Amino acid sequence: MAIQHPSFGTLDPDRIIVFDTTLRDGEQSPGFSMNLEEKIRMAEALAELGVDVMEAGFPIASIGDFESVQAIAHRFAKDGPVVCGLARTAPGDIARAAEAIRPAARGRIHTFVSTSPLHMRVKLRMEPEKVLELVTASVTAARHATSDVEWSAEDGTRTEPDFLCRCVEAAIKAGATTINIPDTVGYAVPEDITRIFTMLRDRVPGADGVVFSAHNHNDLGLAVANTLAAIRAGVRQVECTINGIGERAGNASLEEIVMALRTRHDAIPVSNAVATPNILRTSRLLATITGFDVQPNKAIVGRNAFAHESGIHQDGMLKDSSTYEIMTPESVGWQKSSLVLGKHSGRAAFKDKLKALGYELGDNALNDAFKRFKDLADRKKVVYDEDVAALVDDEVVRANDRIRLTGLSVSTGMHTRPIASIALEVDGETKEGVAGGDGGVDATFAALRAAFPHEVNLKLYAVQSVTGGTDAQARVTVRLEENGKLVDGQGADTDTIVASARAYVHALNKLLVKRARTAPEGLSAPAA
Repeated sequence: MAIQHPSFGTLDPDRIIVFDTTLRDGEQSPGFSMNLEEKIRMAEALAELGVDVMEAGFPIASIGDFESVQAIAHRFAKDGPVVCGLARTAPGDIARAAEAIRPAARGRIHTFVSTSPLHMRVKLRMEPEKVLELVTASVTAARHATSDVEWSAEDGTRTEPDFLCRCVEAAIKAGATTINIPDTVGYAVPEDITRIFTMLRDRVPGADGVVFSAHNHNDLGLAVANTLAAIRAGVRQVECTINGIGERAGNASLEEIVMALRTRHDAIPVSNAVATPNILRTSRLLATITGFDVQPNKAIVGRNAFAHESGIHQDGMLKDSSTYEIMTPESVGWQKSSLVLGKHSGRAAFKDKLKALGYELGDNALNDAFKRFKDLADRKKVVYDEDVAALVDDEVVRANDRIRLTGLSVSTGMHTRPIASIALEVDGETKEGVAGGDGGVDATFAALRAAFPHEVNLKLYAVQSVTGGTDAQARVTVRLEENGKLVDGQGADTDTIVASARAYVHALNKLLVKRARTAPEGLSAPAA
């Protein structure tokens, strides 16, 4: 039976709605926060990827969150994905979400309340009947603001079955068009998910007229498996994030769900609107913005996902790639060749490579990127695709930074105290600092503090190689903490100390954004 939905019209029973929550649940991960410009860039990329619903934020959480949701709603005022704002049951939350999504061509309010015995007793300190009243009141209020309302049972997979049925029935009667049962703490196994959704669809009056949704966390590494089980049980909306980011161990990964459905269409014959060749590009953009690389062996988007080193595997690949690959690299945005560019390559070849990697740069940005490429090519024997992506990402994503690294000189060696001299451009003004330290990196960070005085704690310093070889670029991650706020910065360069300075400056810029944010006292964003 086809469902009539206010945002999608008549829904094909085999059509999966992809609900992306990278900008909301994903951003709640420590160190993953984004500023307004970064959120808009990410929202545009998600729209190009083809997500159906974009949960843009939690508008009541802060002025910055409200402004970002509203800005994204304005961006999709004529067309594009459904723009969704999260709200608790409080009337103020719902009104704030309604105001934020109002400019969008299609808007949704997503309201939730905890339903498990543990959450009701400890978190809400409410009796079940009171929670039922909140379900009805919050969904009713949301429906007065928009026709597209999603209701979630936080900690739904640990909720007593009879009470869960009563809550879902109340939400449907009040006007919810989507019912989400999240595995908020990643506790469920696929059999649990199948049982819960089958029960709800069989027992709850009106269940055949709404879209059921699955939102699974990855605490036991089962988020994607649980999501596929939900689809088999009749769920037609999946909630996920790029690279699987999110609270604690993260959410179900969009790229893994989509490619599982595409690759195993024989086992799960459903469709979705995601443009899979854009997957890698979107993954890399998120990694650059947040400062968190995906693990090398991450399915679909990890750098080893389509790499073959074993001689037996290589022999099979040369004869027929399907011997060891169940999907093509091109289908998710990878290129077959890595060894393309070198120091003799010209601007036209560089621009063509950027286009192949999914980058479109203006003339000034292209000139800056090409200069950095030529400098890199002079220092490296081979320039790989990953090298090009790293240097361009470093140039493009930092375009709006208030602090820029303009110069660095470090003197170090055995039996001598390292000294670093650094030059910064801060809001257009030149700042310089000189300092010593215990090693070149420590001296560099001390010089940064001298040029731009600040008090922070260095929580993490990590170095990895972008590619192989002694001339490989180093990618450095720096995590800073200020008054309980954590941010991560990244930098890449063939010189590890320069990469370290870039990463530290990137983190400082993110701290400046954090300082500008204000939030209601005691507000804690939900996990579901």
